[in-house]
Amino acid sequence: MDLMQRCFTGPPKALTFPRQPVPSPPMNSTVIETLRKTIRDVPDFPKPGIVFKDITPILKEGSLFRASVDLFLEQCRDQKIDKVVGIDARGFLFGSAVAYELGIGFVPLRKKGRLPYKTESAAYTLEYGEAEMELHIDAIESGEKVVLIDDLLATGGTSASAVTLIKKVGGDLVSAIFLIELEFLHGRKKLEPTPVISFLKY
Repeated sequence: MDLMQRCFTGPPKALTFPRQPVPSPPMNSTVIETLRKTIRDVPDFPKPGIVFKDITPILKEGSLFRASVDLFLEQCRDQKIDKVVGIDARGFLFGSAVAYELGIGFVPLRKKGRLPYKTESAAYTLEYGEAEMELHIDAIESGEKVVLIDDLLATGGTSASAVTLIKKVGGDLVSAIFLIELEFLHGRKKLEPTPVISFLKY
């Protein structure tokens, strides 16, 4: 069949294929630097003396949001993972996207009083106050391999409570992955011996 025949024989019949995850490009310094330049510093938020790393300029640009999610995916694709746990609330944005692409379950770890069913809880101190996190008692099956995802690792208090909760309900924490890490606060020490991965270091 020549080109003219192909053009006038009408549209082809629709074909259905099983959905396969879209491969992520390898992490590179250009992507990292673009994301770094896009993040906005907001001084004295949410309290005086705190410089808040605002990721909403990344989220509002489709290509940058995809690039940031791809960074997480690159770290997860070659691992045996059963669940992704995302920390309330910005961890939900990246964690749920990663879980969707990998075809696995997503577990929200929420602030106290936000989950409707029976929970396990853990208190923690963060860089500007105190809080408590909760996880549904049936969110993770014993022995399931879990990756923890959040946008920011600062003092490590929130993430350490997440680690505690994951282990308390029987999860096997494979790694903790963050878009941003404030290295000068040494938060990753609180997560030891869990492997910690971050992309934008300050």
